Amino acid sequence: MTESHPPRISKAVIPAAGLGTRFLPATKATPKEMLPVVDKPAIQYVVEEAASAGLDDVLMITGRNKRPLEDHFDRNYELESALLKKGDEARLAKVQESSDLATMHYVRQGDPKGLGHAVLCAAPHVGNEPFAVLLGDDLIDPRDPLLARMVDVQERHGGSVIALMEVAPEQIHLYGCAAVKPTDDSDVVEVTGLVEKPDAADAPSNYAIIGRYVLDPHVFDILRKTEPGRGGEIQLTDALQQLAARYQSAADAEGKVGGPVHGVVFKGRRYDTGDRGDYLRAIVRLACEREDLGPDFQAWLRSYVSEEM
Repeated sequence: MTESHPPRISKAVIPAAGLGTRFLPATKATPKEMLPVVDKPAIQYVVEEAASAGLDDVLMITGRNKRPLEDHFDRNYELESALLKKGDEARLAKVQESSDLATMHYVRQGDPKGLGHAVLCAAPHVGNEPFAVLLGDDLIDPRDPLLARMVDVQERHGGSVIALMEVAPEQIHLYGCAAVKPTDDSDVVEVTGLVEKPDAADAPSNYAIIGRYVLDPHVFDILRKTEPGRGGEIQLTDALQQLAARYQSAADAEGKVGGPVHGVVFKGRRYDTGDRGDYLRAIVRLACEREDLGPDFQAWLRSYVSEEM
């Protein structure tokens, strides 16, 4: 008899139903995920990250007024025809790139009941397979393949894997926080507990959860029973806390269904587009690193800064 191996993770879920109120009035009629970061909408960076990690089946959790997301990842034959007639192959390739990244699917969240509820909306599509969740406010530099590393850890250990980043203690109240113990891998920890946005005095560590998850499908069973938590929303952190606690306390394999929760400690380049200041800083950093924009833009930036000093 041949040994049975779990299927390679191929599905990614991207919650994109938020209202983007921090960016009003820009997001009154435009989804915040479509705000440009240099010359691509923020959401395209996230889909590119999933595709580069081998996750070519992408489900976007959307809501009202999110139709531009579907249009962006669809073909635009009129525009493509116009560019083709002009012989503008470079722009034609950029337009077609977004529609060729992955097989895209969409489902509406309906009531905005939090991240845990958004993830639960993916259950019919995901089925009984491990899957990834990528939050659009965190852009991970493609030179730092965090998601691919998380997929590797999940395939080796089973269970769920979350992305962690060390932050200053006075910043931990802005994040979900993990209690951890070390493993044999320097960038991997075992998660023994989780708490959503703790006060600094109550935080079990300075390991903050950032917006990347690889989840065991048993998380759906827990989310269905999870009551609204902080902010009156169904928190994904609360469900993962239950998974971690159950695994830590179970005495036998049957009690450990759903597997452990591990964390990958990320020390690479992360661009936070979740608020206006960080969004602007992300644009500047990414523009400075572009070969086609960086040299001229950096020269102007140096001149501007020197004049303002």
